[in-house]
Amino acid sequence: MTRALPPITRLLTGLLVAAMVAACGVVRAPSMDRRGADSFEDDVVTARTLTEQFWSRQFQQLGRTYRPISDFIPYSGSAGPSCGDEAAVPNNAFYCPLGHFIAFDQEWMEGLWSDMGDGSVYVIIPHELGHAVQAQLRTSFALNVQIELQADCYAGGTLSALVASGALTTEPGDENELIRSLAAAGDPTDDWLNPAAHGTAEQRQASFARGYRDGVGAC
Repeated sequence: MTRALPPITRLLTGLLVAAMVAACGVVRAPSMDRRGADSFEDDVVTARTLTEQFWSRQFQQLGRTYRPISDFIPYSGSAGPSCGDEAAVPNNAFYCPLGHFIAFDQEWMEGLWSDMGDGSVYVIIPHELGHAVQAQLRTSFALNVQIELQADCYAGGTLSALVASGALTTEPGDENELIRSLAAAGDPTDDWLNPAAHGTAEQRQASFARGYRDGVGAC
């Protein structure tokens, strides 16, 4: 049976439980894709498609037109597309405003999908598409970490809306996947002045939680 995600505050206090689940080698939860698709490729396509559909509706409500990304590029290691003078790096996913595209290290993201479950895909892809939204809205912040935390908030708001609409389903264990994905991506220290800062695990979880609880308008 499909159920709503538990209150997001329970997700944040469940980090220890998530670590215990990972250590015990529990089998991955069923796919969040309502069609029951269970391959990495299917989840990547679903996450991209549903997220862009969501933002297209949001832009329409604002009397604007959402511009879909121009490309969605898997790569391996350092053999990815450059973004201006910046080369692609392994174990990463990024949005490039110069070409309005998203690229991702496929082996890295598939590894997360295998180890943590498909929740990782439904965090990473909406996060990167959140950067595409920022570019179209011409959002400006003084610090990089503020940009990243807003993208986390957008990801939470997007996922919440997709679950509420029935486009995605959730099963026991999905909340742990989301927690682990956010925790794994957190900075080791709280250094907001670092130009590459994304926020600590706790900050990223809190931003995702705000979006999930209050919607993208709260971001």
